[in-house]
Amino acid sequence: MNVYEVKKVLQHKPITDIPLRVVSYCRVSTKSLEQATSIENQVEHYRKKIQGIPAWTFVGEYVDNGISGTSVKARVQFNKMIEDAENGMFDLIVTKAVSRFARNTLDSLMYSRKLLEVGVGIWFDTDGILNLDKDGELRLSIFSALAQDESAKKSEAVRFGQQEAIKRGTVFGFDNMFGFRKRDGKLEIDESEATAIRKLFELYATDQYSMKQNV
Repeated sequence: MNVYEVKKVLQHKPITDIPLRVVSYCRVSTKSLEQATSIENQVEHYRKKIQGIPAWTFVGEYVDNGISGTSVKARVQFNKMIEDAENGMFDLIVTKAVSRFARNTLDSLMYSRKLLEVGVGIWFDTDGILNLDKDGELRLSIFSALAQDESAKKSEAVRFGQQEAIKRGTVFGFDNMFGFRKRDGKLEIDESEATAIRKLFELYATDQYSMKQNV
C-alpha cells in the first residue's frame, strides 16, 4: 500500500487499523546511567506498543544512544533507517516525539518529506502527530520549531552554568584526572599519584623525554 492509498484509507479508519510494516526510532542525547535506563525503557515500550497492534507487523528498531538531536550527521542508526526506508523495508516509523526525531526544524521537514516520497510515514506518539494527515506538516513544523527553541535554550543554560563555574573556580567535566582529586568543586593534588606527575614534568623540562622521542 503506497502513501496515497494510506492517506485515502485514513479518511475512513485510524492508522492503527491499516496493515503496515512498522519500525521504531528511539534516541537519548547522553550516555548517563539515567538516560541509559530511559533508552532501554523507550525501546521496550515502543516494541511492545507496535507488537500489540494486530494490523501492524513489527519489523525492527533503530536506536541512537547518547547522540544530540540538533544534527543528523552523527546519528548512525537514524541514517541507516533513512537508507532502509529508501530500500522499501518498512511503511511507518513510530517515534516518541518530534524532539526525539530531530531538534532542527529544517531536518524534521526535510526528512519527513523525503520519507513520504519513498512511501514511509512517521507517527510522533506523544505529540499526536502523523505526517500522513492533512495538517501533519503544519503541526510538525510548529512542534519542530518549539523543539529547536528548547534545544537552543538548554545549550545557552549549559554555557551560562559553565561560565559561572569558571568565575567561582569550580571544576566541571572532571573525570578521574590522574594526579588530582575533586573536593567541593575544587581540584586538589593527590599526593599518592603526584610523584609520577612531577617526574614526568621533570623529564620533559630537562629534555630527557617527550612524546616525539622514541622510548
